[in-house]
Amino acid sequence: MRNLITDVPGITVGNVEDTKVATGVTAVIFDRTAVASVRHGGGAPGSRDTTLLETDMTQSGIDAIVLSGGSLFGLDAAGGVLSHLRGQRRGFMLAGINIPIVSQSIVFDLVNGGDKAWGHKPPYWDLGLEAARRAGADFALGSVGGGYGATTANLKGGLGSASMITESGYTVGAIVIVNAIGMTTVGSGPHFWAAPYERNGEFGGLGWPAPLPEDALRLRVKGDGPATTIAVVATDAVLTKAEAKRMAIMADDGLGKAVRPAHASFDGDTVYGASTGRTPLANPPRDISEIGLAAGDCLARACARAIYEATALPFAGALPAWRDRFGRR
Repeated sequence: MRNLITDVPGITVGNVEDTKVATGVTAVIFDRTAVASVRHGGGAPGSRDTTLLETDMTQSGIDAIVLSGGSLFGLDAAGGVLSHLRGQRRGFMLAGINIPIVSQSIVFDLVNGGDKAWGHKPPYWDLGLEAARRAGADFALGSVGGGYGATTANLKGGLGSASMITESGYTVGAIVIVNAIGMTTVGSGPHFWAAPYERNGEFGGLGWPAPLPEDALRLRVKGDGPATTIAVVATDAVLTKAEAKRMAIMADDGLGKAVRPAHASFDGDTVYGASTGRTPLANPPRDISEIGLAAGDCLARACARAIYEATALPFAGALPAWRDRFGRR
């Protein structure tokens, strides 16, 4: 186990960054068509081709999910991923043309200090193509891919991932870009809201602060502009589209476990749920509850890992990384 979403059989991940622009793209690629749905928890999501993932829509399979910086400009990234997959003859056939299905969500990273004067063509199509080309089982966390330019209210944001095997033997994983309007840490201290769910010291092993600092419950946000945490949770269990939707809904609670506040009016918080369909359910009602709970826990852990592994952007006035402020623990 890598403690990454790629522990779920049938998933690879590719990351690419543009350090000048201070942005990037993460491509989650399925080796064969996956069943997927989506949960929009924030009040201001930015996405591409997510309506087709709703349970009342005809399309049941998907080939890739893209998590990108760039706000609405970043939605070009799906085109690059689409082109790569078409070259691999992925997707459904229509009139002799193969058409891959790629959904995408974006985060707002336009005011992080990078040079956004890219001229007539934003870089995201090319970044999406390169991210898809780089897809593999191993990938770094922190300031990489779509999390390169991410921030939170007090610390540098980033890309996180986590995985686990449930008691019934299903593999569950999560990958997330944390660009939250709020905080993943408890008040002014180093502890993470996700501490109760941590495994094997994956984000410092600090546990829960006792007592809570005086400012633990004080609202602290990074401004009045948009902010977003976007994620994919996945399992090898065989799920229907409706069951994938339920997993996404349950996993969305993982943001509430790790980020304060989550699902705000100007958030684009979005969680995809995907099944790679390797292991049939033995006891569907109970198994789906177990998988959904595990997905939420993995997502909470992934949020903390994103912050713990991040490095600060190399610009004047950039937010510090967790390790800049609290050291390696």
